[in-house]
Amino acid sequence: MSSTVFPSAANGSPASSSPIVDPFGRSVSYLRVSVTDRCDFRCVYCMAEDMTFLPKAEVLSLEELDRICSAFVGLGVSKLRLTGGEPLVRKGIMNLIRSLGRHLGSGALKELTLTTNGSQLERYAAELYEAGVRRINVSIDTLDPHKFEAITRWGKLDKVLAGLKAAREAGLAVKINCVALKGVNDDEFHRLVAWCGDEGFDLTFIEVMPMGDIGGEARLDQYLPLSLVRSRIAERWTLNEIDYTTGGPARYVEVRETGRRIGFITPLTHNFCESCNRVRLTCTGTLYMCLGQEDAADLRSPVRMSDDDALLVDRIREAISRKPKGHDFVIDRRGKSAPVPRHMSVTGG
Repeated sequence: MSSTVFPSAANGSPASSSPIVDPFGRSVSYLRVSVTDRCDFRCVYCMAEDMTFLPKAEVLSLEELDRICSAFVGLGVSKLRLTGGEPLVRKGIMNLIRSLGRHLGSGALKELTLTTNGSQLERYAAELYEAGVRRINVSIDTLDPHKFEAITRWGKLDKVLAGLKAAREAGLAVKINCVALKGVNDDEFHRLVAWCGDEGFDLTFIEVMPMGDIGGEARLDQYLPLSLVRSRIAERWTLNEIDYTTGGPARYVEVRETGRRIGFITPLTHNFCESCNRVRLTCTGTLYMCLGQEDAADLRSPVRMSDDDALLVDRIREAISRKPKGHDFVIDRRGKSAPVPRHMSVTGG
């Protein structure tokens, strides 16, 4: 595969004497990185329509993102997922992806992947595969073009479907992420299962996560427990329990009629923290040890203070020593505010 290595990262990852382990004995092997807070959609459960985005000076450069990711790889992280906002709208993003691909070649990294809304896939799918990406998650909450536009505010379903076609032709495995929204897409679950079976995609349902001010939408109005989603699906489809994981929080079953998998991510009805191996880096260099907690560490300062990674590695280790046992997600029954004030687009989906 072709590669682009940033000058500051030419020597690869820093050596590590030991992997990073949190206070509860969980090895941190999975880093999710928001490469931008910007997006070309405005999904109703993720963003307000009139968003104010971060000043450029606060956002990590691609070289800085590469350096921090490489430090984590040196500390035992074997899976990197790039997120946003929408990662593929970041200018020069393929340079970063190609550069990080060198860790796949060395064997230090097992998987480099990304979560995308699919709007740019038609353009980038082949390049992603060439850079070493083999699997992607694409967010689609409805197969109805009018509902799709209403949910995303700015998105066009036909453009995303064209991107999925390009991804499949490029050789990328696709998993569809669907946020379960009461009164919005709860009449489409069987259609989504059938469509994913026909297309050869796995499917994951996700509960609404109470993050950020989304402009008056009530979380309680959107919230649909996945226990109910699963029971509805089981009315028509045979769901077999399987021992399968991608390293993330989803619990999977296999649909006997299609041979495809369905995952359920349940941050509210079932806390998935006991085996958490993940941390999240924002595009500003803030490391969140837990999606549902506000405690964080600044990694931008050590990167900009020194060309040596010793301070950065020390900061990472200290942060992981504060990783909590679990998150504090809860739907506010009064609908007043989100328990976590930052938007999902800032933290990384």
